[in-house]
Amino acid sequence: MLIVLNVFVFITLHFILAVYGLSLLPKNNFYKNIFQWFSMPADLSTFITRPWTLISSGFTQMDIWMMLSNMFWLWTYGYIFQDLTGNRRIFPLYLYGAVISAAVYLLSYAVFPPLRQMADTQFYFGAMAPIIAIAVGATVFAPGYRLFPMIGGGIPLWVMTIVFAIIDIFYLTSKSAWFFPHIAAALVGFLFVQSLKLGHDWGAWMNRAYDWFINLFTPKEKLVPRRPVKQEVFYNTRGQQPYKKTSNLTQQRIDEILDKINLRGYERLTEEEKELLKRASEEDL
Repeated sequence: MLIVLNVFVFITLHFILAVYGLSLLPKNNFYKNIFQWFSMPADLSTFITRPWTLISSGFTQMDIWMMLSNMFWLWTYGYIFQDLTGNRRIFPLYLYGAVISAAVYLLSYAVFPPLRQMADTQFYFGAMAPIIAIAVGATVFAPGYRLFPMIGGGIPLWVMTIVFAIIDIFYLTSKSAWFFPHIAAALVGFLFVQSLKLGHDWGAWMNRAYDWFINLFTPKEKLVPRRPVKQEVFYNTRGQQPYKKTSNLTQQRIDEILDKINLRGYERLTEEEKELLKRASEEDL
């Protein structure tokens, strides 16, 4: 969905630009009348009239190569982040990265005098900052996550993130004022995942608001759900399981569990695997 939104905004802006071209209007008019209303202005007085740019700037791009590059990184890190944390946390993290990086950009132009002199003509846009938040979040959650495991055991995720950071640094050489927003986005990704590990989901309120909105258009079920027949008839164990399956404890099985922890993190273990790991520690296997 994030990729679809980015592509939709990209195509829409280029369609409007094409209309300007067919109308023989100068391209500068497009950037002044259309593009700047989606981008985050560096000037505070201009931003007050366009508060929605805190969010829209995170989906606004015009360069085709930058667009393709950003979507590649979003697909790569987004897939990993969803695999590690589920698919209901990537959108909140993306929005946090977009909003906070845009706010830091505005603040930097208000704080530093050399930047303040250019605020009237500067704008901030692009999906790179929220993607950085997702990349850092995925790396902090599972730095040992393996890419291409069939090639020599795989490449650790943290190695790819270093490559990603180097590419971003080269990009920032032409846009030095974007350094602080990108650092802020990285910090957002770090804090988001650290809070998640402690049991606090920063995106829970967004998901609740989304569910509430969707439920407005969903008719409520009036039927009383029935229990499965086997629970009503066959199993009358007063809350106890009829039997408990216990897996054999072997060194090979323990090694497989440890490899899974190294690859995807302890949180991805099943209850059975966690129980086996506990038994192994008690038996000093």
